[in-house]
Amino acid sequence: MAKVKLYNTEGKEIKEIEVADAVFGLPANDELVHQVFVSLSANQRQVLAHTKNRGERAGSGIKPWKQKGTGRARVGSSRTPTWRGGGVAFGPTKDRNFKKKINKKMNSKAIATVLSAKLRDGEMIVLDKLALKENKTKEMAKILNNLEIKGRMLIGFAATERELRSYSRNIDKVNNILVEKLNVLDMLNNKNLVLSQDSVKYLEEKYLSSK
Repeated sequence: MAKVKLYNTEGKEIKEIEVADAVFGLPANDELVHQVFVSLSANQRQVLAHTKNRGERAGSGIKPWKQKGTGRARVGSSRTPTWRGGGVAFGPTKDRNFKKKINKKMNSKAIATVLSAKLRDGEMIVLDKLALKENKTKEMAKILNNLEIKGRMLIGFAATERELRSYSRNIDKVNNILVEKLNVLDMLNNKNLVLSQDSVKYLEEKYLSSK
């Protein structure tokens, strides 16, 4: 069993707790993590660039001049891509689809692999419980300052801690997510991961049952 240090909200180490190796003790697997990261990034991509082809351009469909006898090059429409104001031949369109499917088992293993790496690299901080003396942003900031975390951080809130999310939203370099929606993309975009003991138990139950 892997072990993780348990802290209180004052930033003091209380004890060490054992966590499941199948979730927090996996070896590195860069290829799998990269594949899932790229897929999640692609699925979030918004298609904005769009150019009009000749069928979408405004203009007459009448042939500008007769085919022969004018001495000019033949042309069939004023909307041809070779003319100024005409359609674009090979430009980007809004019909492009960047979506990529991720196998559920692959996604689960990638999440467990990143969790293991965070623990191994000392970038996962576990609190005995996530509770505030007062429901204020400054109280949440005080707890995070007590933990002396350097760099961007992601706080994973358990279902019972859902109401506390709003008190971390306005803190600089702090992002939050419900632990049930924890994913590779958000974990890798933030150096540190802060979880409560309840969140750790939820992750163990979820990903041990998916084996």
